[in-house]
Amino acid sequence: MKKSVKILWGVAFGILALLTILVLLINFRVIGNMPSMEELENPRAALASEVIADDGTILGKYYQVDRSSSDYNEISPNVINALIATEESRFYDNSGIDPKATFAIPFYLMIGKKRGSSTITQQLALNLQADVLGKQRATNPISRGFQKIQEWIIAVKLERNFTKKEILTLYLNTVSFGDNVYGIENGARTFFSKDAGHLSIEEAAILVGMLKGNTLYNPRRNPKMALDRRNTVIKNMLENNFITPAEAASATSKPIVLHYNKIDHNKGPAPYFREVLRDELKTWCANHKKSDGSSYNIYRDGLKIYTTINPRMQLYAEEAVRHHLMTLQKSLFAQNNIKSGSVWKNWQKELNKFMQESDRYQQMKDDGADDSTINRVFNTPVKMKVFGWRSFTEQEMNDIDTVMTPMDSIRYTRAILQAGFMAMDPESGEVKAWVGGPDFRYFKNDHVSKTRRQVGSTFKPFLYCFAVTNGMSPLTMLPNEPITIDGWTPHNSEGSTGGSITMAGALAKSLNLVAARLIQIVGPKNFADFAKNKIGFTPKIDPYPSIALGAVDLSLYEMLQAYTMFPARGINTKPIYITRIEDRYGNILETFAPMKREVISEHDSYTMVKMMEGVTGPGGTAARLRSRYNIQGEIGGKTGTTNDNTDGWFIGYTPKILAGAWVGCENNYLHFSTTAMGQGANTGLPIWAYFMQKVYADPTLKVSASDKFIMPANMANESFEDFNSNVQPGAEAENSGNGSEQDYIDSSGYGDDFANPGTDKPKKDENKDKDKKDDKPAPPQPKAVMPKKDNQ
Repeated sequence: MKKSVKILWGVAFGILALLTILVLLINFRVIGNMPSMEELENPRAALASEVIADDGTILGKYYQVDRSSSDYNEISPNVINALIATEESRFYDNSGIDPKATFAIPFYLMIGKKRGSSTITQQLALNLQADVLGKQRATNPISRGFQKIQEWIIAVKLERNFTKKEILTLYLNTVSFGDNVYGIENGARTFFSKDAGHLSIEEAAILVGMLKGNTLYNPRRNPKMALDRRNTVIKNMLENNFITPAEAASATSKPIVLHYNKIDHNKGPAPYFREVLRDELKTWCANHKKSDGSSYNIYRDGLKIYTTINPRMQLYAEEAVRHHLMTLQKSLFAQNNIKSGSVWKNWQKELNKFMQESDRYQQMKDDGADDSTINRVFNTPVKMKVFGWRSFTEQEMNDIDTVMTPMDSIRYTRAILQAGFMAMDPESGEVKAWVGGPDFRYFKNDHVSKTRRQVGSTFKPFLYCFAVTNGMSPLTMLPNEPITIDGWTPHNSEGSTGGSITMAGALAKSLNLVAARLIQIVGPKNFADFAKNKIGFTPKIDPYPSIALGAVDLSLYEMLQAYTMFPARGINTKPIYITRIEDRYGNILETFAPMKREVISEHDSYTMVKMMEGVTGPGGTAARLRSRYNIQGEIGGKTGTTNDNTDGWFIGYTPKILAGAWVGCENNYLHFSTTAMGQGANTGLPIWAYFMQKVYADPTLKVSASDKFIMPANMANESFEDFNSNVQPGAEAENSGNGSEQDYIDSSGYGDDFANPGTDKPKKDENKDKDKKDDKPAPPQPKAVMPKKDNQ
């Protein structure tokens, strides 16, 4: 053998030996950062956490990378066939490395052609390195060569430890489809609004075709190129005998039909609910540890959060809110002081504050602009996009391109009516719908649980309930006469005075004079204690007489929890919206049950139900619920309107649904100028009505106008008179001029003998009024019938 030949063989064997040693060193993790088999079997890919509705559909996701995971049997055979036909027809014949394709590379390079040799398993190995090690495809030739050896080793290990089906599943769960979408299941849902198991031939071909270039062949961005690529994939499927010529011809002839539905944080159903839930889940994750001791992460750990939200009710609720606000907003904008801008005359400081809080102002300040320049810019018309009502079904139609000054846009935006609406099952506590505002894209503030507003007359049922629990009857007669308590003189908004009326009739008509008389009888302190210690309100409720008319700031969520005691037979049920949380593998991490406690007796709760049905009767403040919106069946509820028509409320319930609505502007000085427009019966009630119209019309929800409240057995022999028999239809009486809690002195000594017979009245604070005697006589008590409570 010639010396040159010996040297050549020596070099060849030396290279082979070095390559073998290099492979062994990489394999045994002596050099490089080779992932372990355990890491390959359990890749810690960032999986989006999913918020799941009560029917199993996905409401939304929390993610940094929008990734999903599927099992093999959850993926359509069309996807598997398209993938093998296009990416590697010899997939089932090799062991992770395709020798023919690998050895052919040098020959293709010599003739100037580029040819890939990576098998599906090798591509999976590259994807897993990215997931496990955070290593992307190298661009440096030396680094890429080293990475290629790692891919070969990982591919062989994968072939030895996984079945072909498992490799295909892992691969399809790690691939990207662009638009920050990862995994075949997520790709199917995003582009076609269906799960991966039901993809057709042409749909599967679209998604598989995108793997060659998820931007270049994205059907949303480049439909022509995506169509050509799809047809190439279909041709490959035909050539590999996965489909028949007829199926290929049919699929190729069809146009691309997308049902694009990219769920993000601002869009999709229940965005306000999902944002509130996000905050709660962050706290949950911080307090719950994984097996490795680290806390859960809602953006990476693929949690499944099962909620009580019903998608159909959620849709009806969102449409009801938008439907009514769309009409109501026109009336507010047409109001003279809003239309002319004169409403801002006394609020220039507030307007300047809003300007300084804006992104535009902050950016200009960061760029070094002085105040005069900023003021000039804010008063110069520019092109912008603002929110405006055009459709209550299609959100995107409410994006309006216009030209106005930034300052005018602030005035315009602040005058947009806000709303909160929540519906729940009063028995189970399950929240079925949650709408925190008109459009989450523009208005982030949640008006269900995150904001508290004065509740007005919706608080009155608790006062009447307290009276009932202490022996008063719905038929107790009370005077509808002028009254002054410590300088506070309330009045009925429709101006009526004189005569007497049953307690039930007074609640139905929302008569302020009667409510003031009633709190004088029972005592503000006693009632405040009942509201806090019995009902369970957590915000501070001071014992001022004005709480009789609802001078209390509470959230819609808190009000609905308190109202559960009426339709749920005396049981206060905390609203629940999470049923369980699972990890990515389906292991249950925690389950949630409603918190219940008895507040009043079943007897008293049914009495209150019958009284509150009068509110929706012909003489009640919610009479239009039946006369105008044709909502029938047994319904209890209460309207509420606060000072200057700032807040409009309606909370109503049937035997199966409890729901409430609030409407108002973010700022109290922006409101309707007339009670006819601003009262709760005109602002909050229609939202409730539109929602219930849809609910009653949907047989799948099993909520019917024929549902009945259950009368307690010990009341079977009692007769309930028509509490409204002496109440004539008239102006809807709402709160007006009830003031605030701070306007009144502490009247905690009133009414103690009523609720606590035999106890001493508490002494007044000596520091509050030193020049007055401590033995100030209580105000004169009205004549009222107060029968003893039935022992039954």
